[in-house]
Amino acid sequence: MKKELKLDFNEFHEKPSKEAQALEAKRCMNCGVPFCQAGTMISGMASGCPLNNLVPETNALVSMGNFEQAYYRLSKTHSFPEFTSRVCPALCEAACTAGVHTTPVPTKENERAIIDYAFEKGLVKEVTPATRTGKKVAVIGSGPSGLAAAGLLNMRGHSVTVFERSDRPGGLLRYGIPNMKLDKRVVDRRIALMKEAGVEFKCNVNVGKDIHASKLLKEYDRVLLCVGASNPRDITVKGRDAKNIYFAVDFLKEVSKKLMDGDYDSEKLIASKDFSFGSLQGKNVVVIGGGDTGNDCVGTSVRLGAKSVIQLEMMPKPPVCRCESNPWPEWPKILKTDYGQKNAADAYGHDPRIFQTTVTEFLSDKAGVLKGIKTVKLEPKKDETTGRLSMVPVEGSEKVLDADLVLIAAGFLGTESYITEDFGVKCDGRTNIATEAGAFLTSTDRVFAAGDAHRGQSLVVWAIAEGRKAAAAVDESLMGYTNLPC
Repeated sequence: MKKELKLDFNEFHEKPSKEAQALEAKRCMNCGVPFCQAGTMISGMASGCPLNNLVPETNALVSMGNFEQAYYRLSKTHSFPEFTSRVCPALCEAACTAGVHTTPVPTKENERAIIDYAFEKGLVKEVTPATRTGKKVAVIGSGPSGLAAAGLLNMRGHSVTVFERSDRPGGLLRYGIPNMKLDKRVVDRRIALMKEAGVEFKCNVNVGKDIHASKLLKEYDRVLLCVGASNPRDITVKGRDAKNIYFAVDFLKEVSKKLMDGDYDSEKLIASKDFSFGSLQGKNVVVIGGGDTGNDCVGTSVRLGAKSVIQLEMMPKPPVCRCESNPWPEWPKILKTDYGQKNAADAYGHDPRIFQTTVTEFLSDKAGVLKGIKTVKLEPKKDETTGRLSMVPVEGSEKVLDADLVLIAAGFLGTESYITEDFGVKCDGRTNIATEAGAFLTSTDRVFAAGDAHRGQSLVVWAIAEGRKAAAAVDESLMGYTNLPC
């Protein structure tokens, strides 16, 4: 390593002063048209908050120092600000009108200050209904969409049971996001409130295997599938059967579980050799794939003491500033250097990313243990027939890189087939659970779907938005109307 870093698995988010936040929030009052809360699609990309948070109204209250009313305003549209204020890429800020000529208003930062204040003051509650409707709903999956739906359906008075195949509830929030981005005690805090309000959680129950659709549909009036898009995309090249090649989600889950089991002791976790991959001390790690998951693998590997970390990305390096073809308020397709890449640059003296590169072969020793990878450079080439650009290998650009551990973060292919087959629901061409446009009812009567299982791999904020809308759809199907906020 270039220099020793004191990195642990505690949250790294910094908290500005209330005075600084008030000054920033006041800049929001200069806006004429608040694209930040539009939550619409422009050129196939999201622009503004999918939850349609009342951003200018909330920032106005922050500018006046009225965090209590800011919380009540935020909670009208948002189920879990404590999650998105830590992990969301801030679609609101990308569409901020102030950001056209200067830096955008730090709405995400303000959101975290609001929810932290609300928890400190005991303002955050999950509604316990005065009466029950007598209707029972099973929510399959306890990620952000499942939790959002469960909270609203319980508030309405339905009896809600959440089934989770892992040992703890939280889904993606628990096992897909490292602790330094989202402390799992923040998740536990919300789960505890939901339990107090009457939501039942059943963990270590793998629906589709441990319990089947036929039984659930007999016991419950409605079933909502929030099972995520957890079928990882593989890299099928020569040598794939070498030892010490893992999917990113399995790697991150194992690290998070050991941290929680060890009572959040970072030093104990970093020194541990009791991983399925042994230890990362002195090892060369290669992460295949960009995006948030790839970055999280980089940041986690640096913390676990890897000798080196390289991140391969197939696509070209994005521009530093917006191109004319990517105008505001579209999502900015520019180079983003996240915490993991910054940690690696500090540790090893360079950005870990190698763009326009892919692996062509995994190399192993006689015992079948990974020792390196073969790579090739890629270049964009337009198909003369279709006009589409594709990344094709550059002849003579092959290289061999040392690798003791490979983490595949190449995205996901949709829902796992065993659960969709068990419920008999139709899927689209991307293996996402199919529904009519803008709806959540599947092809199977009384079975609904939401979140990544419905729209494909996406953001936590989109999952929450889907969960809220699906809850309203389920409620309307049960009661003939709905008054749930969605």
